[in-house]
Amino acid sequence: MHFRDFPFDGALQEGIASFGFEEPTKIQQVSIPFILEGKDVIGCAQTGTGKTWAYALPVIQALLEHPDRELHPSVLILAPTRELAQQIDTQFEGLTYFMDISSIAIYGGGDAMGFEQQRQAILRGADIIIATPGRLLAHIKLGYTRLEKIRRVILDEADRMLDMGFKEDIMRILQQVPEKRQTLLFSATMSPDIRRFARKIMNDPEEISFEVSKPAEGVEQGVYFLKELDKFGVLTELVNDKELERVLVFSSTKKGVKQLERDLRRHGVDVQAIHSDLEQSDRNEILRRFRVGEVPVLVATDVISRGIDIDNIDMVINYNVPHDPEDYVHRVGRTARAKKKGRAVTLVDPEEHYRLKKIERLIGYPVPRLNEEPPPSHSRGRGDRRDRSNRGNRPQGGKGGRSRHSRPRGRRNDNRSSGKNKRS
Repeated sequence: MHFRDFPFDGALQEGIASFGFEEPTKIQQVSIPFILEGKDVIGCAQTGTGKTWAYALPVIQALLEHPDRELHPSVLILAPTRELAQQIDTQFEGLTYFMDISSIAIYGGGDAMGFEQQRQAILRGADIIIATPGRLLAHIKLGYTRLEKIRRVILDEADRMLDMGFKEDIMRILQQVPEKRQTLLFSATMSPDIRRFARKIMNDPEEISFEVSKPAEGVEQGVYFLKELDKFGVLTELVNDKELERVLVFSSTKKGVKQLERDLRRHGVDVQAIHSDLEQSDRNEILRRFRVGEVPVLVATDVISRGIDIDNIDMVINYNVPHDPEDYVHRVGRTARAKKKGRAVTLVDPEEHYRLKKIERLIGYPVPRLNEEPPPSHSRGRGDRRDRSNRGNRPQGGKGGRSRHSRPRGRRNDNRSSGKNKRS
């Protein structure tokens, strides 16, 4: 199937072509016709399968078919995080670049000027509001946010929003929009809570469900079994692979992210970290630099494991095994997007073995071993360990390791080398 097979306006077809995509993904093929018919839809598919375009394209088509729109928002998209709201807005901006359709991302964490820009966009009647629930409620309470003309409501990453405690906020927001509307709900999982929630807010929805909770086929996964003290040595070996242009490293805590950034820089790696202590403008700039390849290694918490669409990430490294097995799927889903290939490596210490087993039960198969698996331990870990980057400790030989006296290759913050902080 080709995008040209959909009854899209010529301007929208041009917008699609500008992204370089020709064939819709499975979730797009199945859901777009239902949405174009005006039906409520529940779309459940794993991360990286194109859920954003599955609703964005028919929503844009509907707006093009009603050029006499009033100065009121007509589409409301709710997302769990500011990063996802920004990413969705970027997708709409790219698709509608040559159209008379406006969108605004509304999220917290900015300054007073950012809040005022959001207020002005609401007052001017942006066609599409993409918002985190808490910040949208703040605008609603101030009395100028008019949602009575909303025709379509989309809940993106609905499972994540419920996990983050946004259910009551969402219900308050839905009280402000007409009951006669089209409601679309997209989620990476379909738990009983999601189904109960959907029944409350949707009208006889079409349910589209593909295999969930499994990494994309293009992800080459692997596990290293290591002592905690040996993790950093293997990490430096991995990120210094000159064939890799973009590497995303996940650490489970903000403290661990900061420590890894410091330690990797001391070992000559061109790296930046992103976490919740940074100002939003700084986070945006770091993501921009990583996206365009100015920074080859990014260390992050799970704040960006969902919803951030950065193409061509060659490798994802889990410095810690995530506590929630679903987070593993979302982390490794940052690579091998849009039918591309990628690698995901997880570093597992003895106290994290039970978390790996939970992940393997969820995805339905064992993650390939990259070194010898130690014999099973009778201990299941002692609570939530705070991850440590060990200030440069390295393994003394063994698979994935490097001798004590060898020098790190590749990504060096050294202006005497080639003048650039990434490989040739």
